[in-house]
Amino acid sequence: MLTDHQSWGSAPLALPTDPAAWHQLAAGGGWQSVVADTPHAMAQDIIAARCAGRSGQTSSWCSLPFAVPVLSAAATGPGVQALQVAVKAAVAEGLPLGRSVVALTSTGEGRPPAPVRAAATMLQSHAFAVVSVPYDPHIRTHGMSDSHRVRPKTLAAGHDLARAVLASAHAAWGDPLPAAPVPAPLSFDAHVAPEKVPA
Repeated sequence: MLTDHQSWGSAPLALPTDPAAWHQLAAGGGWQSVVADTPHAMAQDIIAARCAGRSGQTSSWCSLPFAVPVLSAAATGPGVQALQVAVKAAVAEGLPLGRSVVALTSTGEGRPPAPVRAAATMLQSHAFAVVSVPYDPHIRTHGMSDSHRVRPKTLAAGHDLARAVLASAHAAWGDPLPAAPVPAPLSFDAHVAPEKVPA
């Protein structure tokens, strides 16, 4: 996983939006796995693509070889309500939601509210796994800039997420996983001038 360890308030990096670009990155770098963290609005994309009669970005993500979608939502009433809409849209579109992993992130200390617990139970019948991520005030304030200060429960949830993603991949494609097909090289229409090296 590539991360920049910027401060929490920094502007996000300019990353490619085309899912195929991430596949190219994985193949070009010889990575065993790539984690793409996006602010992708899944339900909106599915509905807009259906209305326009085209394939949406969500479908493109799901069609990548050995892709396991991780859907993240705040563990609040509005958060799980938005997630449930996205799940219903994905099911209606026939997307492979059964191999997805859901991460419900707590926004405060204490037990999740009843609607969140009910939604987590409902989601277990649609997704491969549902993982609860506890509230961590350090991440909330500083992001991952001082990762050694992350709480043990947060680290345990991270391990649970990673294990769930790998288990989903193994359930879908076997264990060990077969080698992913290498994509064709990207083509460029423009010629790039060679870099000048100072004498």
